[in-house]
Formats: sequence, C-alpha cells, structure tokens
Amino acid sequence: MSGKTILILGGGVGGLVTANELRRQLPDEHEIILIDREAKHLHNPSLLWLMLGWRDPRQIQADLSKLLDQGIDYRQMEILAINPESRKVKVTGDTEFGTDYLVVALGAMPAPELTPGFVEAAQTPYTLDGASRLRDALREFKGGNIVVAVTGLPYRCPAAPYETAIMIHAYLKKRGLREKTDLQMISPEGMPMGTAGPEMAGAVKSLLAESGIPYRPLTNTLKVDPDSSELVLENGERVPFDLLAGVPPHRCPRVVRESGLANDAGWITVDVNTLATRFEGVYALGDVTTIPLPGRFDPDMPLVLPKAGVFAHKQAEVIAHNLAVEIKGKGIPQSFDGFGGCFIELGDGRAGYGEGNFYDPQAPAVTLRPPARRWHWIKELIEKYWLWRWFSGGPDFIKSAGDRVLFG
Repeated sequence: MSGKTILILGGGVGGLVTANELRRQLPDEHEIILIDREAKHLHNPSLLWLMLGWRDPRQIQADLSKLLDQGIDYRQMEILAINPESRKVKVTGDTEFGTDYLVVALGAMPAPELTPGFVEAAQTPYTLDGASRLRDALREFKGGNIVVAVTGLPYRCPAAPYETAIMIHAYLKKRGLREKTDLQMISPEGMPMGTAGPEMAGAVKSLLAESGIPYRPLTNTLKVDPDSSELVLENGERVPFDLLAGVPPHRCPRVVRESGLANDAGWITVDVNTLATRFEGVYALGDVTTIPLPGRFDPDMPLVLPKAGVFAHKQAEVIAHNLAVEIKGKGIPQSFDGFGGCFIELGDGRAGYGEGNFYDPQAPAVTLRPPARRWHWIKELIEKYWLWRWFSGGPDFIKSAGDRVLFG
C-alpha cells in the first residue's frame, strides 16, 4: 500500500474533523495536509455569547498550528485557484499542491456588500469582529428601536437570526431597557427556520411571540440608509432603527465559484450520501455545498439542507471513513443520513434543542425539545469539549467516549 496524499481546504468544522479523523484512521505513511488562510479556528456557535459579553474572543478560538503536533500538515496560505480535474491547488507564494484526494470545506462567506448600506450602518453577529462591535453597541444602547433583519438568502446557521432577537430581548430585560425598546424581527423567509419543517417553524414563532418580538416574514430588504438610519424594504417602506443587527446573505468563496466546481447558483453539488463531486477523487462538505431535500411545505422557499456545523461534522466523518476504507482496501463504506440538531439559545440561561431527520421522504421531520437550563449547560460543555477535542493530544479513548456522549 503506497502512501497517499489527502489535501483538505478549510480549517472550519468540516475540514478540522476530516483531517483529524483521517489521521486517526490512516497509517503515518499517508499524508494529511490542511490549508487555511487563517491562523486560528473559530468556534462559531459561541459568537452569540460574545455578542452579549459572555465570552472573550480568546476563549472561542484555537491555533490551527496545534494540528502539526497531531500529524496533520497544516499550512497557513491563501488558496488562489483550484483545478478539480487534476486535483491541483495553487496557493500564495506561487506554490502548487497535487493530491490523490481533495476535500473542499471552505464554507460560506458573509457578503454584506450585497446589501447597499449594510457595511456602513449594520452590526452583525456572524463574524468575530461583527459580534464584538455588536456587543459594544448593545452596551451603549439606552433605548429606542432595534431591528434584527435577515437581508438576503441563503445564510448559515438557520437558528442564529432568531436566537439573536430572543437573546437581545433577554439582555435588554436584564438591563431594565426592554420596556424602552421596540424590537422586531424581519426576514425574507416565509417562516422561521423553514428548512427544519413546520413543527420547528411553529415552535420558533412561539418563542418570538413569548418574547414580545413582532415577526415580519416574506419581507425583503432593498438597502440600508446610513444617513437616516432606516431599513428600506422592497415595497418602499422605511423602518427606522437605532441599532440594526443584520444577517447578510452568504456566498460560496470566489475561488470555488471560479474553479468549475460550483453550479449556476454558486454552490457545489454533491452526492447526498457520499459527498462526492462530479470530479474523481474530489469531495465537498458543509456550507460550501447545496443538497436538495425531499418535500416542500413552504412555497416561498425551496428545501435544501441548512448550512450548519452539525452537518459539516457528520459529513466529515463519512468522508474520512470512506476514504480510509478505500485507501486501506477494507471496511464498509458509510452514508450521510441527513440527521442533525441544533440549540436555540434564549439568553436567560435556557436553551431549546431541535433535532430530527432532514432526509425524511415527506419533509424534514424536526422537533424542538422545550427550553431548559440543561440544554444551555450541554451547549457550554460542547464548546469546551470541542476546542479540547480537536486541538489537544489527549488519549483517543477519552476523545471517542466524549464523541459518543456529546455527538451521538
């Protein structure tokens, strides 16, 4: 068995899990290379806690260079071009990598520039800098109009916009400012978290209503007017704000769109079970992909698998396992089953937890378990475990036990 090279693009959830699982399952003669332009891995689910001042940026990041200690060849480089036919990748420094297998896990990028005025007037919890600035804006807020607005589709983490609104409600209530604030939620979606099914959508609508947050679905944003501090809707209505928490549309990275991997809509189409692309030896996973789902209960939204870390994690495990089976020539291949879940943080020490089968033949069958403190505690435990799990040299048997308990 000659040594193989597996090149992984992206150090987010999908790339991180793929690299670690391959290293665990393959002998040292096989080379695992991970390339990312960033020096640190960011635990994105903690950005909303950063927004409320519950976390410091240093607490929710880890150095990708620690992967070197685990036998993963991490390179901090900018990816300039991808040739999926030859499986060659050009990076900064006029360097080119060739590989036996290529795994694309470059995620979806916030594109606030697609909404005129967004960059100048909105704060967003979707980036480290954005969540930090939103935290500062909330600290200075004394009352007035707060608008939480999804300004375009698609976006990653379907729960996050609604969590943002509900958590801001709890934050203002604790500061004694809720009665001095008009807080509303605006989105072009037909229902909240619509891709998770009607039961989940109804549960989230109830959570918004319980928090006294008016919800305006099917409401498209045309632009943001920084001069007048108004959100300009497609129907011509102008919505004033003193603070705008915006969720920008997300786009596939340009290097992927220009590679020939992406479809006309700008996302990578993959086999729904194996995550293989149409190019031999090339796989893609996570937010950079598009996976259609069966059924359609919301006429205003085509059903596709949500862009969420839980799916990138599970897809990465499937890809790593199947590549190890192919390379070693033994074992049984696995399939991604479309099952996943996520927390919905309420900002008052409680969280809900929704999970289910997104590949259900009729429509996504996802239910929300009632909000409770235990779900918040579990989410905190997962945060701490995640950064230890992938960036420490701890014993494999302890890591495997933790995986079974926390990730099923």
